[in-house]
Amino acid sequence: MNVTTAACPRCAAPAVRGQEYCLECGVRLGRRLRDDRPQSARFVKLRVSMLALVAACGAAAGIWVTHEAATAETVVTALGGSVPVARPKPDTPALTVWPARRRGFTIVLQSVPKVDGRDKAVAVAQGAREAKLAEVGVLDSSRYASLRPGYWVVFQGVYSSEAEANGALREARRASKTARVQVVKP
Repeated sequence: MNVTTAACPRCAAPAVRGQEYCLECGVRLGRRLRDDRPQSARFVKLRVSMLALVAACGAAAGIWVTHEAATAETVVTALGGSVPVARPKPDTPALTVWPARRRGFTIVLQSVPKVDGRDKAVAVAQGAREAKLAEVGVLDSSRYASLRPGYWVVFQGVYSSEAEANGALREARRASKTARVQVVKP
């Protein structure tokens, strides 16, 4: 058994390494006499090597667990240019366009906020045409003084009088219950 002795720093009484208190004066020796010799450089290198090996194994296991099998999907990167847009069906009539600089009456089927996009308004117009309404179109309300700006207005018909528009209102309400007559001034 290899017992190393040392002396108490206060009274110089003999003490054994690992002893907590001096037997003569009672001072706490604590870490001063413990067997805390510096570890050899070789032991430190071995410990660091083991930790690096464990880290590498953990990384390899993480990659293996999350690895996905190769798929047939190809990644397409857009570099610019244009995207082909589907053309309307040949049998689908185009949307009605409000005549330039014409004052008249129409039936507003729905007002779609511009932030929702024109495509949504066109979809509403297509739905109205599927409900067998004729002369359905979309107006930019910001271009007409009589309409509240900021909307795409889905309309049905171009009428010269309010009475004429009111006469067609019942049929328009089949497609949109909130349909209303509106004057359109350029």
